[in-house]
Amino acid sequence: MVHDRFARSSSDTAPDIVNLTNESRHPRLERTSDPTYEVGTNEPGDEENTRKDRYSAFESEDQAVETKQQRRSKQAGSSSQAAVDVSTFASLFRSIVDNVGQAVLGKEETITLCVTALIAGGHVLLEDNPGTGKTQLSRALAASIAVDCKRIQFTPDLLPSDLLGVTFYDQSQGRFSFRPGPVFASLVLADEINRASPKTQSALLEVMEEGRVTVDGRTYRLPLPFMVIATQNPIEQLGTYALPEAQMDRFLIRTSLGAPGHDASMRILEEADIRDRAGLVEPVVDAAQVGAMAACASKVFCDPSIMEYVIHIIEATRHSPAIRVGSSIRGGLALVRCARIRACAEGRDYVIPDDVKQLVDPILAHRLILTAQSKLADMDEHQALAEALAKVPVPTGEQ
Repeated sequence: MVHDRFARSSSDTAPDIVNLTNESRHPRLERTSDPTYEVGTNEPGDEENTRKDRYSAFESEDQAVETKQQRRSKQAGSSSQAAVDVSTFASLFRSIVDNVGQAVLGKEETITLCVTALIAGGHVLLEDNPGTGKTQLSRALAASIAVDCKRIQFTPDLLPSDLLGVTFYDQSQGRFSFRPGPVFASLVLADEINRASPKTQSALLEVMEEGRVTVDGRTYRLPLPFMVIATQNPIEQLGTYALPEAQMDRFLIRTSLGAPGHDASMRILEEADIRDRAGLVEPVVDAAQVGAMAACASKVFCDPSIMEYVIHIIEATRHSPAIRVGSSIRGGLALVRCARIRACAEGRDYVIPDDVKQLVDPILAHRLILTAQSKLADMDEHQALAEALAKVPVPTGEQ
């Protein structure tokens, strides 16, 4: 008698973690991963045959991963494997910014923030009007580091399974298999994220914080590097759902592109025949070099006085009369990590107070909740943060 075995063995207490990074650049969604459920019989040798089939599937998967990794290592060359020093970091950082700048004209500061978030392993929230180049920015950034980019248009009827993936019954193989969703990409553009329901928005919490997806009790790792660039329209509020504070805190940086300047607008009009600027961008670094850049930035010296300065800024947001809820310690960690990257990008192996000050607003402003009195006085998060920052003394290095 044939029956479906929907229960795991009692010895499997910890959830399985499946690594899908071997398809990080060009994932084949029609290919299924290891089965979550199996179909078997009650015959004595059925369990042993199932175990052998599972081992053979793992061996073939490992061989495929090893073959693809060897192919990538040959393409990347020896430069990707070498450690990156500060001068090389600054050169690579500038090459990425300039390369993306070919697709998004006149927005160097915003591009710099996005590249900083990419190296730091964080995510970016772009609040801007339609037609400002948000999609071009994400595609150009993905093309600059030779990784794949997926765009998700959020709508009210979007379901969590539409993002993460779904477990389905494969009749040809006689078992349940997992089909990855569009979040299994190195760079994910979540367009108009505030149009999705809170249930769908919450599905991104684990994805953004831990870099993995859990579906039907199984955990799947996401490719590295992994970054979410989410967009929302700050003007149109009809039919939208405000992002909860827990998800806003997941974003490392909140920024905007804005309208291009006069010179950039003239150049765009002169080159109106170019319909897809991001398609002209060629890779300048690979994923291995991005990881080496992150390792280099983690070694940048940050004096204890700078860390005290960061703590005082965080405490100032908590004690400000205009702010009801200040920044969490996650904001302080983000400040230190991004300040190290900015120091490296400028060719320094040490952090200065200006590195922190320049990043305070894009990193902390979206983490604050203002009081009702501040909102009635037409004060926004940027003004409240500037007032709190002005009261914090800047370290001078003098004993």
